[in-house]
Amino acid sequence: MCPQLRGGFQALSGLLILSVACAVGCNGCGSSSNSAGSTTGTTGTTGSGGNPPPTGMAQVLTYHNDNTREGQNTQETTLTTANVTSSTFGKVGFYSVDGKVDAEPLYVPGETIGGATHNVLYVVTEHDSAYAFDADSGTVLWHVSTLGSNETTSDPRNCGQVVPEIGMTSTPVIDPKAGTHGTIFMVAASKDSSGNYHQRLHALDLTTGAEQTGSPVAIQATYPSMGPESSNGQLVFDPKQYNERAGLLLLNGVVYLGWSSHCDIEPYTGWLMGYNENSLAQTSVLNLTPNGSEGSIWQSGAGLAADSSGNIYFLDANGDFGTTLNGSGMPANGNYGNAFMKVSTAGNKLVPADYFTMSNTVAESDADEDLGSGGAMLLPDETDASGTVWHLAVGAGKDANIYVVDRDNMGKFNSSGNSVYQELGGALSGQEFGMPAYWNNTVYYGGVSDSIRAYPITQAKLATSPSSKTAHQFPYPGTMPSVSSNGTSNGILWAIDNSSPAVLYAYDATNLAHELYDSNQAAGGRDQFGPGNKYITPMIVNGKVYVGTTNGVAVFGLLK
Repeated sequence: MCPQLRGGFQALSGLLILSVACAVGCNGCGSSSNSAGSTTGTTGTTGSGGNPPPTGMAQVLTYHNDNTREGQNTQETTLTTANVTSSTFGKVGFYSVDGKVDAEPLYVPGETIGGATHNVLYVVTEHDSAYAFDADSGTVLWHVSTLGSNETTSDPRNCGQVVPEIGMTSTPVIDPKAGTHGTIFMVAASKDSSGNYHQRLHALDLTTGAEQTGSPVAIQATYPSMGPESSNGQLVFDPKQYNERAGLLLLNGVVYLGWSSHCDIEPYTGWLMGYNENSLAQTSVLNLTPNGSEGSIWQSGAGLAADSSGNIYFLDANGDFGTTLNGSGMPANGNYGNAFMKVSTAGNKLVPADYFTMSNTVAESDADEDLGSGGAMLLPDETDASGTVWHLAVGAGKDANIYVVDRDNMGKFNSSGNSVYQELGGALSGQEFGMPAYWNNTVYYGGVSDSIRAYPITQAKLATSPSSKTAHQFPYPGTMPSVSSNGTSNGILWAIDNSSPAVLYAYDATNLAHELYDSNQAAGGRDQFGPGNKYITPMIVNGKVYVGTTNGVAVFGLLK
């Protein structure tokens, strides 16, 4: 059984402590209900401290640009399909850090730091460091360690998924309205000199890196259980057994965390937690497999998604699923392993509101062929031929099928067949580890050892075959694409090949057979940036492309 956590606030040394009053902030706000809301918005509209960003400049405050996780920046006016070529575009910088960058870098323009205005790039590392760089010059504006006194980063826990150390793995989230200057939230793992493991939620001032009032907070949780992992009727969260891999979600003033296991090393279950962004008090906890085991939230780093009505969406990994249903079609034993989940946050309570899982879900979990390797993406409202408006989401995992769910009626479980809005069987030639992207009514997927495939949407349905695909096939773990455009023009799809050296690719988003650029084209290795870093997602903003690596961030832009 899991040992009891060592409670209490852990005092950290070597960090500034800043006492501020935090204003209520929101990323993807909306009233909470069980119905699906709209999914408008891309990169946000507010700047640091609640001020608007400079005119014409986008910002990236969360994984894949916004809470839909569509991964599109439609405010890119500098990079075009004409100028992204090896003669005019390439590597223009490299910002070194002290560990692996597994999280997507974030970006806030027009911040005042040290009396000067900067476009700021925020980067966290597996060495438990957070950095603020001038995004254009690479100057370090601040750098802090989240390690406590006599602490190190966590060891890999006998698992090869995150090596050689585990510190900050997930993509943070920024609220530019929280605190005096805005706040960045992140989760850090560590190990103390007595061999105890810690997971903490940190809230840092955007302009100084100082801990906000009440930060950090130790992650602790219990949940009622009669399952094999319980003790005295309770599950107890054990920080050494978990890694916060999924990108953080900020929704209606609450920061949500989803927890994965280290490989499939038991004991573990599936935890989802919420923390008030102002006080950092825990608001709610949900366990996805309370009376079973496994069922963690991995998603290969993709962020938890949310609609404007306050519902959270994600793909749960292999684990126990209760095939005996109650009168509402929900698992009677509360176990949701290997499911496409919709969780309500109404009343600051995390409650399963709906789900979809396939008819052979138990067999898929037993074969480790689950949905949990992929991330959930919400689509904009779609209208069919009859004029009916649909609220849809899309997801794929290890079975290589693409599932499109109706967020108002996801389909639940049916042992005799899949009751899902749309299923594209075998749509991918390899397993999906990660996240698709969306642009201009098209969904882009890049599975393992597969081309990136473009699936257009017509009358609220994905095409059954791709309209175009890349000539290049991306090795394990496939690729997590992002898209930049100026509205509906100059769409460029960006993707990373996890090889050695790693390769940044750029494609015409209207025709993936048309490669615009790759970082191996220039003579003399001009644009190469070191070995690959699996699961990394390129971030494109204001004429630059930022790529996390094993020891820094590679920066690409127009050559001078």
